[in-house]
Amino acid sequence: METTVMPRPTMTKKLTSKEVGKKYGFRSGLEEKIAADLNSASVAFTFEEHVLVYEVPARMAKYTPDFVLESGVIIETKGRFVSEDRKKMKLIKEQHPNLDIRFLFSNANTRISKKSSTSYGMWCEKFGFKYATKTIPEDWLNEPADLNKIAAIRKFKKCQKP
Repeated sequence: METTVMPRPTMTKKLTSKEVGKKYGFRSGLEEKIAADLNSASVAFTFEEHVLVYEVPARMAKYTPDFVLESGVIIETKGRFVSEDRKKMKLIKEQHPNLDIRFLFSNANTRISKKSSTSYGMWCEKFGFKYATKTIPEDWLNEPADLNKIAAIRKFKKCQKP
């Protein structure tokens, strides 16, 4: 690997940090200043040439269901269903597949973001969650108790206690 002195940027007008980043590869005025200082001192350097891989350690998190029916059905109510919520629910489903989590949205046709054509309901269908809008469907209320779902909830409940 060759270490070289980067050419000092010559500027006729003050650029914004975004413009500097586009033109010279710097993301801030401070980076630009340090590069200029190093060049002034005739110190050879590289800029953002090396990539270091590291692992973000896992952390334990908690989820408290909104409503748990006697049948073992969990109902999670959502007005807004932001990215963080969707990630959390996917992780919970992966790690606790015996839980029956269902969503009750203010509007299941709301798009998950301005740039997406996917609605909350479409997201649920894609990831295997049942959902409804505004009211709990009668058939959800009349489901018979499921011992497997109830056992999964009891196990889940014990995990949350210290």
